[in-house]
Amino acid sequence: MRCVPVRPHRNIAVFIPHMGCPHRCVFCDQHSISGSGGFDESRVPEQIETALQTIPTGTDVEIAYFGGSFTGIDRGLMLRLLELAAGYVRAGRVSGIRLSTRPDLIDSEVLGILRQYPVRAVELGLQSMDDRVLEASRRGHTAAQGEDACRAVTGAGFALVGQMMIGLPCSTPESERRTAERICRLGACAARIYPTVVFRGTPLAGMMRSGVYRPLTTGEAVWRSADVLEILKAHGVACLRIGLCASESLTSPEEALAGANHPALGELVWGELYYRRLRAMLGEDELLGQKIELILPAREISKWVGQRRRNLDRLRLESGTEVRRVAGDWNASEPRAIPWKAY
Repeated sequence: MRCVPVRPHRNIAVFIPHMGCPHRCVFCDQHSISGSGGFDESRVPEQIETALQTIPTGTDVEIAYFGGSFTGIDRGLMLRLLELAAGYVRAGRVSGIRLSTRPDLIDSEVLGILRQYPVRAVELGLQSMDDRVLEASRRGHTAAQGEDACRAVTGAGFALVGQMMIGLPCSTPESERRTAERICRLGACAARIYPTVVFRGTPLAGMMRSGVYRPLTTGEAVWRSADVLEILKAHGVACLRIGLCASESLTSPEEALAGANHPALGELVWGELYYRRLRAMLGEDELLGQKIELILPAREISKWVGQRRRNLDRLRLESGTEVRRVAGDWNASEPRAIPWKAY
């Protein structure tokens, strides 16, 4: 089942904060993450209608139930929300439904219900495939349960999106890379990468204050996320997001105490990945340390160049290679370098 449509895609995100979840993970402050302090079912149609007015014609649109563990909420509410979204699909106003949930809230009964509605994608909050990390994070499920849920979702015909976190307690770059590999090999067609942010009032905040947990710096989060992103790309798995959605509550020190909460984190991670590719391309090339011109795939120039041209500055500082001109080639899939010539 296709996960990423050919047409431009938009989700209409309906957040169901902290509903349906039987556990409180050490990192979780769902109020901050969703930007919502409660849930008013009566306002959902208005929210969907408002969002539809902003979406261009021809866009592939899904109503996405995010924030909580959708398959664990009150069954009557879950069915009403599915039926509401299904009405928009039947009317041709949206293409389908997606939802996020926990792996231990997926079973044959739940999947049977979802198959009665136009649900296209199920996003599983796996976070890690390392039992030591899951236990330290108080996730309340095992890696084996995560694997079983992935197989069940794909076996039922739904597109699988794996959500994972970077920098959890007891997590290492190696365990994160293994998690990414497992997500890919279990049939995910897309993934989301969430470097850990420490929110006020969470158990993780207490762990940080006591010295039990050390949050990642932005730099650490960038290179560890780039490692994971590299694995996703190698397996042809789309990365839908890196980092939490930007909002006032997330960037405010009143909510986010520490961790990788940079407003352009995704851009930094993509830039790191493409810098590695740039260095690999030059390798021991005779142009290393010289003045060069870069011919880049036109659609990816910003990724190759990096935020505020940081990749080009870094290339000069680390190798002495000075990029004097950047040109885009719409037919190119890989970059190439040529000697700089003053015209």
